Amino acid sequence: MSKSLTKLWLRGLRRLVTSQVDAIRTPKPRAAAKPARAKTVKSKLKPGTAAKAAGAPRASARPAARESRVRPRASAWARGKWARSYHSAPPTAGRFVNHMAYALYMPPKAGTEPMPLVVMLHGCKQNADEFAQGTRINLLADRYGFAVLYPEQSKHDHAHRCWRWYDDSGNGGGGEAASVVSLVNAVVEQHDLDPERVYVAGMSAGAGLAALLAVRYPHVFAAVGLHSGVVFGEARSAIGAMDVMRRGARSDPVALIDAAVDVREYPGMPAIIVHGELDSVVTAANAAQLAKQFLRLNGFIDAAGNRRAGEAREETHPDGVVTDYFKNSRRVVKTSIVRGLGHSWAGGDDTVAFHSSKGPDSAAVMWEFFKHQRRPSEATRDAFVA
Repeated sequence: MSKSLTKLWLRGLRRLVTSQVDAIRTPKPRAAAKPARAKTVKSKLKPGTAAKAAGAPRASARPAARESRVRPRASAWARGKWARSYHSAPPTAGRFVNHMAYALYMPPKAGTEPMPLVVMLHGCKQNADEFAQGTRINLLADRYGFAVLYPEQSKHDHAHRCWRWYDDSGNGGGGEAASVVSLVNAVVEQHDLDPERVYVAGMSAGAGLAALLAVRYPHVFAAVGLHSGVVFGEARSAIGAMDVMRRGARSDPVALIDAAVDVREYPGMPAIIVHGELDSVVTAANAAQLAKQFLRLNGFIDAAGNRRAGEAREETHPDGVVTDYFKNSRRVVKTSIVRGLGHSWAGGDDTVAFHSSKGPDSAAVMWEFFKHQRRPSEATRDAFVA
């Protein structure tokens, strides 16, 4: 039996060796041509001409990489000055040294009047450069003459650069909001900007912090823009924030805002709310609840949610549904639900994460809303007293 097994094993080994020898002797087609073609392309031909030189059909050429509509540098297409720096904000609870990184875009100054300022708060997993590139708002700044400030969350405070909008304490979002206000005050004074026309806008977690700033510092900001934002006042922790993002608030949004501020003493805050109808990260129910909260803050509805002032005008467009709320013939609250949009900035540069070319240009829509808003001078002077 052992001899028979040995013969079978040797016979199999012989076949294996024979097949390998035959494979070595038999040349593979075009094997010698490939190295020559590769060498020629690298040494003599420009990228994109190799296929033509080799006589290959055009379909075999590698497609060109998609290029961003705004170059990698945030100000590459813009004509102004893009600068990065740090601001030393007042100490917060547990932090005696409180440096906030930021970027500032200053367009060429055309007139003698102080320019407005738009504060842009990025979302999670973003930084100032990416938010500037994705929203393309620096190009608008050139056209309409306003400065753009980009506060930047530190990775030391949150690994994914998320603003902690759900935590109103000095250790969390409350401290971050205070640092942003300190930065805004410094930039307005240093660059002689118009303190009556300071606007704040944000995306996702940035929208959460923008809402907190609008509620806590209404004498600093003339209007707020919330893109893909979360209802205010429901979440108290990171876990709670995730829950509210997925389904909205369980509580009455009007009751939440009444618990946060004294509406009778609140000076009002014009607000524009933009949201994707297919947003699976922050459900669009949050947009409807945010609208109720800012209608309450601006005196449109009472504590029960009943209309007591103003009028609403709703229009359906190919891009979605837009609702404008007017008070004394002035647009005070605007909502835009963008058809087919997920968790992305609408009308932006879709080569940048969390931005999409779908829908209207959100940056342009927000500026069109902002430019008609101004904070009363008396309140502004009080807010910027040293």
